[in-house]
Order: sequence, then C-alpha cells, then structure tokens
Amino acid sequence: MPAALPRAGTAPVAADFAVISAATGYRPPVLTFLVILVVSGALVAGAAWGSYGTLSDRLEGFLVALAGGALIISAVLELIEPATEQTSVWFVSLAVLAGTGLFTGLDKLVKSRSSGGSGGLLVAITLDGIPENLALGVALISTGPLGAGALSGSILLSNLPEAAGGAKAMTGDGRSKREILLLWTATAVLLSVAAIVGNLALSGVPDWALALARAFAGGAVVGSLAIEVFPKAFKKDRYAVGPAVAIGLVLALLLTRVG
Repeated sequence: MPAALPRAGTAPVAADFAVISAATGYRPPVLTFLVILVVSGALVAGAAWGSYGTLSDRLEGFLVALAGGALIISAVLELIEPATEQTSVWFVSLAVLAGTGLFTGLDKLVKSRSSGGSGGLLVAITLDGIPENLALGVALISTGPLGAGALSGSILLSNLPEAAGGAKAMTGDGRSKREILLLWTATAVLLSVAAIVGNLALSGVPDWALALARAFAGGAVVGSLAIEVFPKAFKKDRYAVGPAVAIGLVLALLLTRVG
C-alpha cells in the first residue's frame, strides 16, 4: 500500500523524509540528516546576519569567492573524480556536460521570466542552491558525513554570504525583517528536501548509475560557479577575489584529507 501523503501542518522536511523513506526502504543515518539541516540552516543564519547585522560588499564578495574556490575542489574530488572509478570516463564527462547544460538553460529561463527585484533574487538563489544540495545528498550516500566534509563545508560557507546579501537587498526593497526570515526559512526547507530527495531516491541504485548522478550534480555545480558565483564575487570585491578563491580551494583540499 502506498505511503500516505503528509498532512497539512506536518513539518515539511520530516514529512517528506518519512514518505520517501517508506517508499524506498532506505533510512539515512541521523548524522547525515543533521548535516543536511545544518548546511541549509546556514541560509537562515545568513538572512539574520543580512537583516540585523552589517555586511559590506567587499566582505560579501570575498566570502562568496572563498566558498566558490572550495566548491571547485569539492565538485572535482567528491563528485566527479570518484565517478570515474565506477564507470567510463567518457560517460562521466557526458554527465558533467549534461549537468552544466541543464543548469545553464534553467538559469537563463528563470532570469528571462523573472520580474527582478528581491523576489527574483530569491528565486535565482534557490535555483543556484538546488544542484549543490542535490550533490550533497548524493555524495552522502556512499561517503557519509566525514567523507563529504569539504562539500558540506563549502556549501555552508556559500549559503551564509548569499543569504546575507539577499536579505540585505530585500531590506532595501522595503520588506519587513520577519517576512525576510520567513522567506529564507522556506528556502532552507526546500533545499533540505532537495538534499534528502537526492540521498533517498538514489540509494540502492547500481554503482554506475550513482556515479553518473554524482557527475551530473558536479556538472551543475560547475555551471553555477561559472555563471553565478564568480561573476558576483568579482563584482563585489574585484581583484581580492583571486586570493579568496585560492584560500577556499586550499581549505577544501585540506578538508578532503581529513575526510
């Protein structure tokens, strides 16, 4: 008998987790679930920072670049390169290109239909976050929280300045701080669900299929870095972005050694 749909008023992440878990028979470790919630919860912390604290454009750009550098290493060493151990490098390459192409097309479509302003910004950031969080969910299947430490830390670091900058822009558009926090909380829930779906839906699939999913997610992250992350960082902090990217890359490399 199919699992019942969650009732209205049920906590969204927990409800979706229960439905998918019942359908697949897979239950991720509690630590995995907590890692996903903490990483997405950084969006709420960032929104609070942008709403109630101060964040200069230069600091925002530096942190975004730092996270971008870390995501380069994470995408290659925790998503793309491990996929080559399970299937042909040619198939992995095609999956990477497909992931980048899909993200690029969706990003262009969303921006062409967006009305702009803070609402459009929130939609764009949500779209940017989906491949990263799907990638996190997929990476956690075979490696666990420690094995995906660099990816988890990179996404968390990326979420903080993105949400802070977005919340600051929304404040400038006249939105109340309460409304801003609610919107970013909803975004955090959505991205948590994306990571959990990636973790649950692909558990138990053949190794080669999981490898292609990792490579596809890695390609989407690469597309996000090229189109959104680095151009935004350079616009905010100009040439300090170069050292920031290198610092992030080195930090992520060290984290992969710990994992």
